[in-house]
Amino acid sequence: MSLTGQQWLIVLMVQLSNMLFNMTITLANLVLPQVRGTLSATQDEISWVITLNLVATAIATPMTAWLAGRLGWRTMMLGAVGGFTFASFLCGLANSLETLILARVLQGAFGAPIAPLGQAILIATFPRHLQPFALVMWGVGSVFGPVVGPILGAMATDAWNWRAAFFMIVPAGMAALTCIWFALKDHTVKAPLRFDWIGFLALSIALVCAQLIFDRGQRLDWFDSHEIAICALIGVLAFWIFVVHCLTAAQPFLDPKLLLDRNFAIGTLISFVIGMLSFTSLVLFPTLLHDLRGYPDNVISTLIAARGLGNWTAFLFIMQLTRAAPRFAIGAGLTIQAGGSFWMSQFDINVTEFSVFWSHYLMGLGNSVAFTPMTVMAFSTLPRHQVTEGAAVFTMMRNFGSSLFISLAVLVFVRSTSINYAELSEFVTPYRPVLYYSAFPASWNPETTVGLMSISREVQRQAAMIGYLNAFYMMAITAAVSVPLALLLKRVPTGR
Repeated sequence: MSLTGQQWLIVLMVQLSNMLFNMTITLANLVLPQVRGTLSATQDEISWVITLNLVATAIATPMTAWLAGRLGWRTMMLGAVGGFTFASFLCGLANSLETLILARVLQGAFGAPIAPLGQAILIATFPRHLQPFALVMWGVGSVFGPVVGPILGAMATDAWNWRAAFFMIVPAGMAALTCIWFALKDHTVKAPLRFDWIGFLALSIALVCAQLIFDRGQRLDWFDSHEIAICALIGVLAFWIFVVHCLTAAQPFLDPKLLLDRNFAIGTLISFVIGMLSFTSLVLFPTLLHDLRGYPDNVISTLIAARGLGNWTAFLFIMQLTRAAPRFAIGAGLTIQAGGSFWMSQFDINVTEFSVFWSHYLMGLGNSVAFTPMTVMAFSTLPRHQVTEGAAVFTMMRNFGSSLFISLAVLVFVRSTSINYAELSEFVTPYRPVLYYSAFPASWNPETTVGLMSISREVQRQAAMIGYLNAFYMMAITAAVSVPLALLLKRVPTGR
């Protein structure tokens, strides 16, 4: 394998830019408790910091192809990474909840095109036999960023406060801008495209409504809330307009012919599933280990970083496996993730660091084993002029799968915890001899108020653990039932 200096620079540029954007996915969740205290926000108010960032990302991602044609690759990447870096700086400066939310919206909007455009640049500039290597390097940023983010964020937060977690992105963003300036110096060609405002607005409204429903439905009691009911009505109507418009317009916002390509359609569906599995455990485990086991943030970050070790392990052999047996690699990757998720579903309240570390290692390994061959096969039959638009759709579905499944996992956790707390509490009565065993702590005396409160806290812990396990079961089932999708992909010979 021989790469020119320019190609190495392009790989470094895409990798660094992608890692920066993906770092913020888990970084914001890490600092949210401190932000809430500093800005005196309620739980519902602080949730908008995450929700509106996801909404902005969902809206901006489909615009990647149009903006890239209008501005050119170089200008587009400079604007996206520069805007993202500046928005991260504003997040660190924010002294009110409104300012932080606005900065996070800008962060999501500017950062959204980074992943799909970087992916499109690699596919378009590298010959087919080098694409597995290029996409593996792109994947380093994609999967390693959410792991590195909490570790560096915890260190910066401990050294100063939550603002440092956002400020630390700025120097790396400046380095990425320097790489972009030199790496894409020959990629300034523009190909202005007609912009379909009807399709864009309809899709944006549908995505926003879907995100709001799944993110806020549990807190607002779903369709008993007028907000959720109105969102559902508007979202369904907007999606219907988008579908009809795409099928009838001469130049729709997103070309439905993309889905006529078998490999791209199935690859996008697998990308949706991989997105569902990518970040759910990273969102659930910090609260599980902190609230139920009492681990400090730095230990939690180190344990979850095992996912990054799994990613790196896959990079040692995934290029060869992608060339030799891509469908097998995709199926194996999903199977490994199913196994890791099933292992998590067997944990108990006394889960060990060994189990947390190696289960996350399996999740990282499976993600990387499946992701690279899936991406290569999805774009192997797509015409070159559709690569950028295809990458936008591909990334949009992966991001939507991630945000959707996180919301579903949190829903399963909350409802399971509530139900199991009610059922377990039925067994706590003065008439159960088991509560008077001498082996039990003295503080668990059911005949005192303090004792009942202690028992209630333990019941809450056990009920919460069951809620987490149910969410992990859902992850395992999702991964397992997706394995046969790999068999539907059409093998394309790797040429030069």
